[in-house]
Order: sequence, then structure tokens, then C-alpha cells
Amino acid sequence: MTWTIAGSLTVVPAPTRTDLLAEPVAKALAAVAAPDAVGVTEIDPALADTAAFCETYGSPLEASANCVVVAGKRAGEVRFAAALVLATTRADVNGVIKRRLDVRKASFAPMDEAVSLTGMEYGGITPVGLPADWPILIDKAVADAPELVIGSGIRGSKLLISGAALAALPGAEVIEDLAK
Repeated sequence: MTWTIAGSLTVVPAPTRTDLLAEPVAKALAAVAAPDAVGVTEIDPALADTAAFCETYGSPLEASANCVVVAGKRAGEVRFAAALVLATTRADVNGVIKRRLDVRKASFAPMDEAVSLTGMEYGGITPVGLPADWPILIDKAVADAPELVIGSGIRGSKLLISGAALAALPGAEVIEDLAK
């Protein structure tokens, strides 16, 4: 597949370079309808943050999506979800996500807890390979995107994937106005 958003990066089919993926991500690629339609590219881990990545490698900011882990409590039970929004927007944590989780207050999960629960590196967390009982909340603009750059589970690479493939992940829910 030819990725128009790759900028100066060399992209290969993700199943051919599982060394560039966190273990849960590599395992979950089997659940993607066409795993060869998911690309991976190696990057400098110091440039994993979206703005630095886009500037350095020439990938458009509007084609990047960020995954955040959100937690909320209800009756002593902690509920987790992942939210995927375009990098040019922000997740509506205390509106849409709070209502979806049915919690009194929602906030970003603490870094150490997000890393421990996902088996992924902070700054590389991705919706591919998350715990099976977590809802994956995907903004409609992400689901509609033909090509996106997202995390790979580690800071030293990025995945390239379509919004449709993300929307087809187990547990995925496409939500209008998830992002502001």
C-alpha cells in the first residue's frame, strides 16, 4: 500500500516488523481485517510526540490521531476506556466520555497505571491491542479518515492505518463529537 501521509518515512507492512510493535499490538494485528493494510515505520523515540514527529518527518498533523486512556469510578469500580481523536482536537473527557463510562468524574488515567494495564509505552499507547474489556471510543472524524498515523505501543515507531480499520476493532464505538 502507498501511504500519502508518510512524509519522509519508509513504511512496511506491520506484520513483517513485529519488532517495532509492543507485544499486545503484534498479537492484536490478527484481529484486524487486513493486517497487511496496516503499516509500520521506525522513528526516533525522542520524536514520538505528535508535533515533533510531524515536523521532523513531514507527516501532516491533521492525519495524526492520539489515543488517551481515561478512567472513572462508579460505586467503587474503576472503569477504563481509550479515546482516539485527531491530533488537532481534544477528547471531551468530562462530557461525552464521562457519560459513556457512566461515571461521576472522568480523567486521564495516571501514566504508570496506563502503561501497566496496556503493556505499552507512555507516548505510544494505541487502540490496537488494548485490554478486551475496554471500550475504544473513536471520534467520527478519525473513523472517516482514509489514512492515519497512530502509536504502535512503543515510542520508536508509528502505525499507519485507515479509520475504517480502527472502527472495525473489537470493542470500537464510533462517536459523533467525541472530540472538540
